[in-house]
Amino acid sequence: MRLIDSHSHFDVADFDADRAEVLARAQAAGVAAQVVPAVQAATWPTLKAVCAAHPGLHAAYGLHPMYLPAHRPEHLAALPGWIERERPVAVGECGLDFHVEGLDADTQRHYFVRQLEIARDFGLPVILHARRAVEETIATLRRIGGLRGVVHSFSGSQEQARQLWQLGFHLGIGGPVTYERAQRLRRLVAAMPLDQLLLETDSPDQPDAGWRGRRNEPARLRDVLRVVAALRGESEERIAEATTANTARLFGLPG
Repeated sequence: MRLIDSHSHFDVADFDADRAEVLARAQAAGVAAQVVPAVQAATWPTLKAVCAAHPGLHAAYGLHPMYLPAHRPEHLAALPGWIERERPVAVGECGLDFHVEGLDADTQRHYFVRQLEIARDFGLPVILHARRAVEETIATLRRIGGLRGVVHSFSGSQEQARQLWQLGFHLGIGGPVTYERAQRLRRLVAAMPLDQLLLETDSPDQPDAGWRGRRNEPARLRDVLRVVAALRGESEERIAEATTANTARLFGLPG
C-alpha cells in the first residue's frame, strides 16, 4: 500500500533529533512521499536542505498567515525567484486565518492574493490554510481564477466543499476526522467525491485520536486512512490507491 502525506511540516525543529527514524517509520507504514509546505521565508533554506537530503520529500514555498508578523514585502518579492530556481511542487502554505487574534485581515489578504497570483503565473497548485475564512477564500479564488490546489485541514460545509471542487480544489483530510465529536467533518468525508480527497497529517501538529497529546508524524497517516475508509464503507486499499493518485496528479509527483 503506497500513501502520500499531502501536508507535513517535516522540516521543523521538532524532527531535528530523530528525523531519519521518523522517516523510516513513515516508509514502513507505506508513506512513500510527503509534500512539505513552508510557513515563512526564514525557513525556506532549511526546508530546501531537508527535502534535498531525503528522497520522497517535495517542497512548497510560501508565507503562512499565522506567521504574518514575520513577513515582509521583500519576502513576497523573493518568492518568484525561489520558485524559478527550486522548482517546488506548489506555492504555500498560504491563505487566511480569521481565528487567531492580532493578525490584520487586510495585510493577510495582501499576502494571500499576491501568492495566488504567483501560483497562477507559474502554473503551480496552491496549498491553502483557511480557518474561519472558507467563504472569503472561495470568493478570492473565484475572482483571481486559473488556480488549482488543496484546502488543507478542511473544516467547512458540504456546500463550500462543492464550490471548491467546482473551482478545481481538493480537500486535505487528517487527524481531526478521527475524533468522534467531528460529526460534520465525518459526514462530509463519507459523502464527498473520492477524486476530491487528499490525506494528510499536518505533522507535527493535529495528531489523530489515538495519538492525542503527542508529536504527530507521517506514519500516523495510516490511522487517518483507516478512519476515512470506515466512514466511506470502502477498503483501505481503495482509498489509498485513489488518494495517492489524486495527490500525485495535483502536485506532479510519481504515481
